[in-house]
Amino acid sequence: MAAGGEEGQAAEPEAVAEPEPEVAVEEPRSFKDLGVTDVLCEACDQLGWKVPTKIQVEAIPVALQGRDIIGLAETGSGKTGAFALPILQALLETPQRLFALVLTPTRELAFQISEQFEALGSSIGVHSTVIVGGIDTMSQSLALAKKPHVIIATPGRLVDHLENTKGFNLRALKFLVMDEADRILNMDFETEVDKILKVIPRDRKTFLFSATMTKKVQKLQRAALKNPVKCAVSSKYQTVEKLQQYYIFIPSKFKDSYLVYILNELAGNSFMIFCSTCNNTQRTALLLRNLGFTAIPLHGQMSQNKRLGSLNKFKAKARSILLATDVASRGLDIPHVDVVINFDIPTHSKDYIHRVGRTARAGRSGKSITFVTQYDVELFQRIEHLIGKKLPAFPMQEEEVMMLTERVAEAQRFARMELREQGEKKRSRNNDDDDTEEAIGVRNKVTGGKKKKRKA
Repeated sequence: MAAGGEEGQAAEPEAVAEPEPEVAVEEPRSFKDLGVTDVLCEACDQLGWKVPTKIQVEAIPVALQGRDIIGLAETGSGKTGAFALPILQALLETPQRLFALVLTPTRELAFQISEQFEALGSSIGVHSTVIVGGIDTMSQSLALAKKPHVIIATPGRLVDHLENTKGFNLRALKFLVMDEADRILNMDFETEVDKILKVIPRDRKTFLFSATMTKKVQKLQRAALKNPVKCAVSSKYQTVEKLQQYYIFIPSKFKDSYLVYILNELAGNSFMIFCSTCNNTQRTALLLRNLGFTAIPLHGQMSQNKRLGSLNKFKAKARSILLATDVASRGLDIPHVDVVINFDIPTHSKDYIHRVGRTARAGRSGKSITFVTQYDVELFQRIEHLIGKKLPAFPMQEEEVMMLTERVAEAQRFARMELREQGEKKRSRNNDDDDTEEAIGVRNKVTGGKKKKRKA
């Protein structure tokens, strides 16, 4: 199984023309030095992008020369700017509708990329449309009929529109971007990507961005790119230098108590807590709310509106704890995450890097704490092997944790009852009542005067 970690180190693909452009020798000081036009430099300035990131330094000049690009860069490295700026500059030179298509693996990432296109292109009147599942197809068809400049889409829903929406085609497309290509392919979108490649012009520019170079990505690269330039910023799996990483070895049955202890110890920070399943995400969010924490869930079984609502509340700092499945482990840029907690250890070591990459972004520092139970030792050793370092234990006061167990056990009981009530509501009304803030029925009935006692 350890070979899984090696997969990303596969042999260099044959189609790569130049192993790495020479640009990297002397780092340009500004976007203007990279060849970005004045109006877009101003847009970068307004977004607070003062100095280009490494991947932007490598990719933008090559993209402006009209070359295809394979960008290998770790999460949080400024990839969106690396492909958005060259596309917008080309659009300025030859204005055209349905100019660029960006494919992404998740809905949240699509909305985030769209925000950056809108922000960078607002002064030049660029329109973008997000085409993802979970949203009414009729309104999407109307948006496509207006022919936006840029479409940001998940592969499945885009194929749906290409096959069923009258008058919509991408025959004039000039740019194709595949962002997080390794994850698009891991999520088994290969068939959809093949269908898309068949109906867009062969004569186009293609940018393929991926955190890892897997065999599937190599295959896609040979099929989709012409004589590309490889811009590799990180040659091995690594986590950001300013990230302090810890682990805690705990008995499985006391996981909840340890979580509450850490949230109390590090109070005042904002947290992202990763769980392995939608159900556990929901359960833990209810548990924490019962103890008085402002926790909010984000997982795949929530409706799209609720997912965006959770994300926006957390981004706006209205909630300090976001509990999420791996739907949020990649691509999401939430600048103020101070601590990432792996409540459930990831089964794929590479997912660890993407999860902890939610903190210590853009030069800030951050902490990550991974819970290791008696069942997780092998998975944890694999993670240490992948990142090439032994992690220190997080300092704990065991007796203080044990003092919390009674209160936590009571909150667990309420959380289970609320989950059951939500499940019954969903079945009777077929309604996804999945924001814990709405799960007040049981709490009001059962807790009554005990609420004060349970406040954390």
